[in-house]
Amino acid sequence: MNDTVMMALGQSGAFAAISLAALGSALGTGAAGSAAIGAWKKCYAQNKPAPFQLAVFAGAPLSQTIYGMIIMFLSLVFFKDPNQWPFYLILGVVAGIAMGASAWMQGKAAAGACDAFADTGKGFTNYLMALGIIETVAIFVMAFGIVIMAMAGKGAEETKGAPGAPSAQVQAQQDTSSEK
Repeated sequence: MNDTVMMALGQSGAFAAISLAALGSALGTGAAGSAAIGAWKKCYAQNKPAPFQLAVFAGAPLSQTIYGMIIMFLSLVFFKDPNQWPFYLILGVVAGIAMGASAWMQGKAAAGACDAFADTGKGFTNYLMALGIIETVAIFVMAFGIVIMAMAGKGAEETKGAPGAPSAQVQAQQDTSSEK
């Protein structure tokens, strides 16, 4: 496999991180947004004020897309050795799935929060705390992903010139791009 293909495979891991996280955010905001709309409709039908706070619940799963974007950008920064493509591809896919699952489940929980808050007008902070606990999963994945990328990047720098290190052509491209 040539260096160009290996670089493309590694970079596709970066795109997988944001894509899969965004997929989860779309599913989560879809579930929570639908529940918010239903709860608002119920409030209007009962001539009760429709609580604006439901928009907070509906938007909560969006932050996982930001975490996926951070993993994407850092992957592109740390990924320099074409021989490390399996690591970055797997990291992007696994991190994206974990962050996406967090967003999806957060959206399902936010849907319940929308219904409960619209009915009672109470418990906003409690519901938000429960959503924050679910979000913590994505934050941990992002943090641990950053740490492991930094460790892998350090290991790649230590092996420059060793067997399996980047070819002279790839090394020259990296040196040229880092001078800009």
